[in-house]
Amino acid sequence: MSRIDESRPFIPLRIAVLTVSDTRTKKTDKSGPLLTGFIRDAGHVVVEHAIVEDDPKRIKKQVKRWIKDPQVDAVITTGGTGLTGRDVTPEAVKPLFDKEIEGFSALFHMLSYQMVGTSTVQSRACAGVADGTYIFCLPGSPGACTDAWEGILKSQFDNRHRPCSFVEIVPRLKKEKKKKSV
Repeated sequence: MSRIDESRPFIPLRIAVLTVSDTRTKKTDKSGPLLTGFIRDAGHVVVEHAIVEDDPKRIKKQVKRWIKDPQVDAVITTGGTGLTGRDVTPEAVKPLFDKEIEGFSALFHMLSYQMVGTSTVQSRACAGVADGTYIFCLPGSPGACTDAWEGILKSQFDNRHRPCSFVEIVPRLKKEKKKKSV
């Protein structure tokens, strides 16, 4: 079972949050601010929180900008992972992945099933690594964002998490990113 090794010093990550929605604004967005709160409460840095429409080109442009930014370790998107025609986040983001993190989707659905039952099949939550940056695409509901954060990301973004965490790999990912750009 996993645990936190309190003898190790905490290493904060720099995380960008993207809300994908045609209907949400800074005033009405609930999931973006929820995620930024979780990130800050855990001791990490929110680099930026943006909102873009459900448009593949705009989503891809914003995520690519953060991938190129050496100050961003991870990107979390919320929204656009459903099944309707306007739900295009996976189509916009997956082509950017160097590697997909299949276990994220599997674990997310396992956790989500406990909360919403078979309705979890309507989500296309996904994750991957793109040019040294982690990317996580979450559904737009606050409940789904809470499930993903509390059940997966909170511990994987904590370097003290044993037996391992995403944080431990960041230096190697960044080193590979530098090699690619040379």
